[in-house]
Amino acid sequence: MNKTVNINLAGIFFHIDEDAYLKLQRYLEAIKRSFTDSQGRSEIIADIESRIAELFSERILNEKQVIGNKQVDEVITIMGQPEDYLVDDEIFEDEPKQRTHTTGRSKKLYRDTETSYVGGVSAGLAHYFGIDALWVRIIWLVLVIGGFGTGILIYILLWILVPEAKTTSEKILMTGENVTISNIEKKIRDGFGTVSDSVGQNLQTAGDKLKEGFESASDNISNSVKNIDVNKSTNRIKSSSQTFFDTIADIFMFFLKLFAKFIGIILMFTGAVGFIATTVVFISSIFMGRMDQIHLGNSDLVYLAEASSTPIWLVFLIVYFLIGIPLLLLFYLGLKILVNNLKSIGSVAKFTLLGAWLLSLIGICIIGAKQGLSYSEKAPSISTEKLESITKKDTLYLSMRSNETYSDSNNNNFNSFDTAFNDNGDKITFARSVAFKIRSTRDSVAKVKIMKTARNSSFESAKVLAENISYEYELIGNELLLDNHILIPNDDIKRSQRVEVTIYLPVGTTLFPDKNTHRFHTNNCLLSKTKEGHFLTVSNGKLLCNDCNEDNDYDDFEIDVNINKDGAKLKINSEGIEATSNTNSLEINENGVKSKTNNVEVNIDEDGIKITSDKE
Repeated sequence: MNKTVNINLAGIFFHIDEDAYLKLQRYLEAIKRSFTDSQGRSEIIADIESRIAELFSERILNEKQVIGNKQVDEVITIMGQPEDYLVDDEIFEDEPKQRTHTTGRSKKLYRDTETSYVGGVSAGLAHYFGIDALWVRIIWLVLVIGGFGTGILIYILLWILVPEAKTTSEKILMTGENVTISNIEKKIRDGFGTVSDSVGQNLQTAGDKLKEGFESASDNISNSVKNIDVNKSTNRIKSSSQTFFDTIADIFMFFLKLFAKFIGIILMFTGAVGFIATTVVFISSIFMGRMDQIHLGNSDLVYLAEASSTPIWLVFLIVYFLIGIPLLLLFYLGLKILVNNLKSIGSVAKFTLLGAWLLSLIGICIIGAKQGLSYSEKAPSISTEKLESITKKDTLYLSMRSNETYSDSNNNNFNSFDTAFNDNGDKITFARSVAFKIRSTRDSVAKVKIMKTARNSSFESAKVLAENISYEYELIGNELLLDNHILIPNDDIKRSQRVEVTIYLPVGTTLFPDKNTHRFHTNNCLLSKTKEGHFLTVSNGKLLCNDCNEDNDYDDFEIDVNINKDGAKLKINSEGIEATSNTNSLEINENGVKSKTNNVEVNIDEDGIKITSDKE
């Protein structure tokens, strides 16, 4: 059983094996002896300890793991043997110089607070991407102005997540230089500013000894162990300590991590663009009062709020969290893949975001359920009125009437409700959910049927909403004016209130529909088979155009097909459908359906069904 020791290295606690602790202690003692005469000795030693602590942290999986000789040897291999710096250069004058190699430089993202204006994010990004900090600040300015302030949110997130470059090693890594003992010494020495000539000479002498002693050791130190260097892999092939398969594995890991970086860029870009776009859309919708333009499936936010009797601001927050939180976490995940030293947002923040998203998911499910229940029942309110002055000998002019104050005839949003003020200055709630259809009748006079409908959770409540709908029409002489909008009480909930007008015209009546009626007739209206702006005669189940040009007459068409089987023919025209063969025939027209075979004849018309047979 080995004895373990608890140590504090650069403010981080580690559990270390006793033998490994003695080896590490001897190593640090040797480093201290190397800088006996150096200015800033204590700061150099502190930065080296900080670097060693960082390397240890990368090699342990949890806080209870014990550091052994293996981990200490790995760190010493990376940092180099400091006692070699004490050897005089003259010893090696007759010896061949050791071949050195330099590992590829790898930058880490830190906040540079020494040259910062706010939090050092822009300066740190400038170091990381190798550009001037001014360009980064210009990009932030564009995001703040063009992104409705979302650039500020992203800046704050980076300020929180990206660590500050505090130690000398971190400052060296931030600029992409190799973390060597000589670089650490140089960085600290440069920070002292103007010093005396004698002290400067001592630092130079110590630096020369370190540099001439072990160039290869200082060149090999880097914190970019995670990024496999192809040159390093090539040198390892030449070493007897590494096999061919180890090199293949290193190359494979290099491309695998390169692919991971590419995925990280995609995730970060997608998350950032999606989050910015979502925020811009939501904020602009609030200020412009167009939250009905934000859709979740087939429903907009206003519709969801009204249908579920939920405050619009609550629906807004639920949908924003439901969409924004995954995009924000996607951005963080991509940033985490790209930046190895990114600070964790912490368990509290993670569980808070997860909880907010789950509550939003539950909330939208409840809202959807309430919306469905609130439309489960439909109830009508029907009224009928005869138009005594319109007979089969008269001409009826039909037109849609709008209110210039609040009902714009050019508004295409038929089913949504809006508020405005009428001519008396009273607030009203209106919608253009109006439709009509034309029907032929054998009665002597015309009539109008108004069917108001609404939905709610119960038939009785839906009936009340339907009866509260206000709709007007007016017959002035031979002109029938239908309102193109409905009104409901301001305090009534909105539950698909609509009006359908059915106009029954006696056969023989002439109808002239205005062109503004085109958008309002239903698909099963007789007008759907002809066109507005012409005089139309009401026939049995159809309208015949009296003044249409032959080239534009919708009823003037005919298809005649010879099937060439048993003399079969098919004819389709405005009169109907006719199919004949040597043994059978079928006619479908305004008079009904007539089918005949060699022995049986079937007639279906307004008088009923009649079947006759030759055998009777």
